[in-house]
Order: sequence, then structure tokens, then C-alpha cells
Amino acid sequence: MPEVQSIAIVGGTHGNELTGIQLVRHLQNFPITYYDDIVLSFILANAEAIAANVRFIDVDLNRQFHLDNLKSSNSMLYELNLAKILNQKIGPKQAPLTDLVIDIHNTTSAMGPTLIVLEDSDFYREMARYLKQHMPEANILLEDEVPYQEHPYLCTVGKRGIMLEIGAQPQGVSRADIFAQCQNMLQIILAYVDLYNKQAIPTSQPVDTYRFGEVVLFPMDEEDQIIGLVHPNLLDGDFKPVAVGEPIFAMFDGSELLLQGDKTIYPHFVNEAAYKQSNVAFSTADKFEW
Repeated sequence: MPEVQSIAIVGGTHGNELTGIQLVRHLQNFPITYYDDIVLSFILANAEAIAANVRFIDVDLNRQFHLDNLKSSNSMLYELNLAKILNQKIGPKQAPLTDLVIDIHNTTSAMGPTLIVLEDSDFYREMARYLKQHMPEANILLEDEVPYQEHPYLCTVGKRGIMLEIGAQPQGVSRADIFAQCQNMLQIILAYVDLYNKQAIPTSQPVDTYRFGEVVLFPMDEEDQIIGLVHPNLLDGDFKPVAVGEPIFAMFDGSELLLQGDKTIYPHFVNEAAYKQSNVAFSTADKFEW
């Protein structure tokens, strides 16, 4: 029996990230029918945020899937209640009905087509290698700083879960090239799953992968006002190396804030618009072969 028999393809977890919304609507009208052993479902996650063309109504839906949140009593927060509904529809997280959840996102950062995986396993590693073989421009981001089920993301309500993060694309608008990249990326991943079920994955070589490190906040003054911006050298350069001693912030007083520490970093989610509220300037990663 195939190991991956059901896949949920999700768009609109954030209501102003339009590529996933439009791709799911397209697939609802023109379903994929050529994988005999896989049942595909297509879900628009946050209907109210989609209608309002905003990221969320009350709170970020993609941060509500902690087990504690899902067990909590009814809330006044729209997305927290919605998370519980989606958890029952796709999951539940502790005993999932869905074998794989693919959650599609856009970023305002120049991350290109990025596959985000949350666990180091043969399944994800071979997926990453297969994707890079067929889409060399793709980036692989591994966020395994906590166990899979401790992540708060929607995709973790499945037995396995991944996110497709594609940019740069402004919030609330669409780009045909980004849509085409996403469509291609999804097709490659579905082809991989089909081969995985048939135990027919071709031999592959290790690929460059980025492992999440930490988030870096904007420099702030004592009144919590930003006093510097992401340095121009980092802009539109996601996943490019920054060495110790190189500038990471251009300060309003004309000075530069340099990277401290003892290792090169690989910034991503650089200047992500959705993270401005949290004063996050970028995230860091280490690079390794996977």
C-alpha cells in the first residue's frame, strides 16, 4: 500500500498571499487526475482574510497550530477557532488523517522558489534532492530547531508537512512568473511523492541546504524606535553569504552595524513585510550538504 495516499494542497493561509489562492482555485476547477493511488484535496484556509485581502483577521493563522492552542477552549480570535476547524478537517495533529500537507505561501523577500521542511528524514531529504535536480533554482530551507509537532504551522497537522515559500511578490498582488514557478514546483513534488510510493526514486546527489539559525531584529533605541535599516548589501540577496565583519545594518546616523560572531551567515526573509510588526529584519541560516 502506498505510504502517501492523501495530500492536502492549501492556499490562503495568509489571505494576501495570492499565488496559493489562485493555484488552489485553478486546481479546484481543473483537478489533477493522473496519480491513481493519491487522493488530492484543495483547501482555501482563511476565507475571511482572503475576502479582505489581508494577512489575517485577528492573529496569524500559521502560528496557531501548537497542540496547546488546538486543545484550548473557544476563543474570541477568529484564526484560533479556524485552526481548530482545519485541524479536524486535515489532521488532527496528534493522529492525522492526511499523509502530506503542502501549504503554499508568498514572501516579499527575494527568496525565489523555496521549499521549507521541518524535519530531517529520508523522505524530506530525497524530496529536496529530487526538487533541486528538476528545479536547480529552488532553495531548500530546513527548520528543525524544534521537533516537528512543536512547530505552530498549519502543515504540521498532517503526518508530514511542507511549505512552498515563493518570492519576491508584494502582498495583495500577483505575478505570473511566481505563479508559474509555484505550479512547476508543486508538480515536481507530486511527481516525487508518486515515485516514492512506487519505491522508484532515482539515485541523487547531496544538495546545498540552509538550516535555520535565528531571527535578527532591527536595531532599536530606548523608546523602541528603529534606528537603522537592513544594509543595501543584503537587499534582494536572500541566501547569499555574509561574512563576519561585513555590514548588516545601515544606521540612520551614517554608521554601519557589522556582523559579529565567528561564522558566515545566510540571511533569508530579508526585509519581509509581514514581519515588520515584530521588528524582524531577517533570519539567518547555516549552509550544509544534505
